[in-house]
Amino acid sequence: MTPRILVVEDNPDLAFGLRNNLEIEGHEVEVADDGLKGLERARLWAPHLVLLDLMLPGMDGYRVLRSLRAEGIDTPVLILTARGEESDKVMGFRHGADDYVTKPFGVLELLARVEALLRRARRDESANGRVAERFGEITIERASRLVLRDGETVNLAPLEFDLLLALLDRRGAVATRHDLLREVWGHQAAVVSRTVDTHILELRKKLERDPARPRHILTVRKTGYRLQA
Repeated sequence: MTPRILVVEDNPDLAFGLRNNLEIEGHEVEVADDGLKGLERARLWAPHLVLLDLMLPGMDGYRVLRSLRAEGIDTPVLILTARGEESDKVMGFRHGADDYVTKPFGVLELLARVEALLRRARRDESANGRVAERFGEITIERASRLVLRDGETVNLAPLEFDLLLALLDRRGAVATRHDLLREVWGHQAAVVSRTVDTHILELRKKLERDPARPRHILTVRKTGYRLQA
């Protein structure tokens, strides 16, 4: 099946460039030039991925994202924006974004992130069974992407879940930030980003009893992170 990608971007030149590059890669692409149209197309067309600008006419990108998640639409969303402050990124992730690219960006990096999100979506669709894994008071069911803490459901964003699995699969071994960027986001090792740190903080808030003194998601100084059961 040809991946369907919805581009929600009001800059016509940028939208044209994105569409052209994505179609060259073999994707089917539709473009919406304001937030309301983007939300409607996401509902009706059921894309495999949404590229979403934040500063949009009609309805801004945050509201579009909140509406999608509130309606139970878990399509991966990659935010494209000129707003590069860490607070903007954190807000995007908390609303359910899967990745965040700051303008101006390199086309090759963007395409790598797109492919990483699509690969994860395909992997999720093909998963089956309900094998539970546990550490501490946390229970994880990979196929259903379900996480429980003391029997209560914990709502993780898609990238938060994938980051948790990347740590879990190392069985206590250390994962560097570059390892996690490559594995979870599909980045090259040379990419420098605080994306991993931001997601780790969110995971701790949701899974640790005392996020300031984590028992399970531990920092390895100057290296990365590891998961302690």
